[in-house]
Amino acid sequence: MKRALRRLGYRGWQQFTQMHVRAYRATGGRVGRNYKGAPVALVDHVGRKSGKHRTSPLIYMADGDNVVIVASFGGAKRDPVWWPNLKADPRTTVQIGSERREVVARQATPEEKQRLWPQMVSIYAPYEDYQRKTERDIPVVILEPR
Repeated sequence: MKRALRRLGYRGWQQFTQMHVRAYRATGGRVGRNYKGAPVALVDHVGRKSGKHRTSPLIYMADGDNVVIVASFGGAKRDPVWWPNLKADPRTTVQIGSERREVVARQATPEEKQRLWPQMVSIYAPYEDYQRKTERDIPVVILEPR
């Protein structure tokens, strides 16, 4: 029973995510540009096993020409699916509003994370709770222009 409820919850979240992506794309980001007050970008990635093209709406911040995102997965024990996908194929696109950019993903160095993490927490405070909830070091991901 628990497994069925979890699956239903996950399916519901997937459907919400797909609607979010469609609305964001259709309106050039006028709909879906924020989640609980934090700015949202659409990050494309290719399934490392399936080869399917996917898009994840993710909270972000600009850092110069770079876009910074966090692979929190709500503090789960494992990384969100999009992060291993980007590690396998880091060349991708990100959409912010109506602008699409070609980028390359990489994990922030420890020094970069030390600087960027507090800024990301100031944008979306639950990140701090997510880090306390898990034993894994939540990655900060930098999307650099290519």
